[in-house]
Amino acid sequence: MKKDVNHYCNHHQHRSILSFILIQITIIAAVAAPFSDQSSSVPDYGDALSKSLLYFESQRSGRLPHGQRVNWRHHSALLDGLEQGVDLVGGYYDAGDNVKFGLPMAFTITMLSWGVIEYGDDMAAAGEYHHALEAIKWGTDYFVKAHTSPNVLWVQVGDGDTDHYCWQRPEDMATSRRAYKVDEKNPGSEVAGETAAAMAAASIVFRRTNPHYAHLLLQHAQQLFEFGDKYRGRYHESVKAAKGFYPSTSGYNDELLWAALWLYKATTNQTYLNYALQNAHHFGGATWAVKEFSWDIKYAGLQLLASTHDNHSRNILETYRSKAEYYLCANLNKNVGNDNVQLTPGGLIYIRQWNNLQYASSAAFLLTVYSDHLRSTNRRLSCSAGGHVDPSEILGFVRSQVDYVLGKNPAGTSYLVGYGKRYPQRVHHRGASTASYKSHEGFIGCVQGYDIWYRKRDPNPNVLVGAVVGGPDEKDRFRDVRENHMQTEACTYNTAALVGVFARLNRLEEEEDDPFDEYSSSTIASM
Repeated sequence: MKKDVNHYCNHHQHRSILSFILIQITIIAAVAAPFSDQSSSVPDYGDALSKSLLYFESQRSGRLPHGQRVNWRHHSALLDGLEQGVDLVGGYYDAGDNVKFGLPMAFTITMLSWGVIEYGDDMAAAGEYHHALEAIKWGTDYFVKAHTSPNVLWVQVGDGDTDHYCWQRPEDMATSRRAYKVDEKNPGSEVAGETAAAMAAASIVFRRTNPHYAHLLLQHAQQLFEFGDKYRGRYHESVKAAKGFYPSTSGYNDELLWAALWLYKATTNQTYLNYALQNAHHFGGATWAVKEFSWDIKYAGLQLLASTHDNHSRNILETYRSKAEYYLCANLNKNVGNDNVQLTPGGLIYIRQWNNLQYASSAAFLLTVYSDHLRSTNRRLSCSAGGHVDPSEILGFVRSQVDYVLGKNPAGTSYLVGYGKRYPQRVHHRGASTASYKSHEGFIGCVQGYDIWYRKRDPNPNVLVGAVVGGPDEKDRFRDVRENHMQTEACTYNTAALVGVFARLNRLEEEEDDPFDEYSSSTIASM
């Protein structure tokens, strides 16, 4: 039996040396394909939006609703939390495995909620608003269950090590479903802060359609923020089972600032804004200049959130803005010297080889939000390389990233599964790569799953529609091989960041003026 030893959606965990070497050999041997017909086709952002929201139904854990559209999935993990005496049924599997990790799940819901807050009208115009709210509520319903008392939050169900010994559909899981929590004696400020941010952001989303539910989420968010701030500690030190998969390298200060800013946005309570101002330097919000935004490192997101606040009279908020703009300029390649993000020859933002598209997706979202902010305030972005960047140029760059994901790239491959004529066929995903429970109800064991399904060269029997895979390497090469975890595994937060962007770009297609005339592939080539 081959052991799937790593959770490759996360770039920090320990790696299998043999697997790494084999993957490198296949990557080096790959020759980038010429641009295909797909690369020259006009992107359909509305279709991409619909498919991206469908993906979250594939990742559902628990008892599936009657309206479930992904029909190759079935109920799973119906006893989660039973051993600990708590109901933890529901939530999302983070990627291609069957573990529920609280930190990336919460970040997923924060990004989905932020997308709806900014572009909910665009989603409604595309007929996808209801599906967006369903995706958010599936996560927040679980968080309400997981937050069993003010200072107790259940943050993980399942064990990554034992889970990766098996290649099983979630419907067949025979691995450990142990649940893990953080509390006063075993703190976890990162996951408490991120869950508070998710529930605060979601409370804004549901304020109009379900005010009672919005109030409930806000209560939980406020309690979780207070818990995470009062009992400070690294969550992966309290939950050792998370350390090999989703450790927090940036610490918890960014999550506490992030949560405070979301709570201020949800409540307008000055106490939360004061927290972000008073701790701006000590916690790094006004001092950290970063080039990436992810489930782990929130600084760019919180800096942008602070800088788009209406009140810019305070110097500290201006400092937040300067750090946010450093991030934006770095991704646009408008900073001086080496303070820029690498771009592949095809123009894609490139941070690192493990699940790189998560960084391109999150950058696309932040750039989109800030471009609209600049447009609404009649401002331009000022970068250290000189000159000013118009909002239209920023959106043009965003579109270049999104179009790359949708197939306008040297490989001619869409990295949004199910979109276009050519997309990854062998996604590293247990459920998608194994026969559907509805067509094969017989139990599939650990060894059987690896021997029959994991090693199969054929395309997956189930299409993981809407998933954004890890994506190509620094030279735009991609190997569609199930064992190639770093490129073919998809994560919920990859797709979550693009939902709002798809909605925004879909609206642009309907506008009379095209703001992208001045931005072309030659602009990228000159960076």
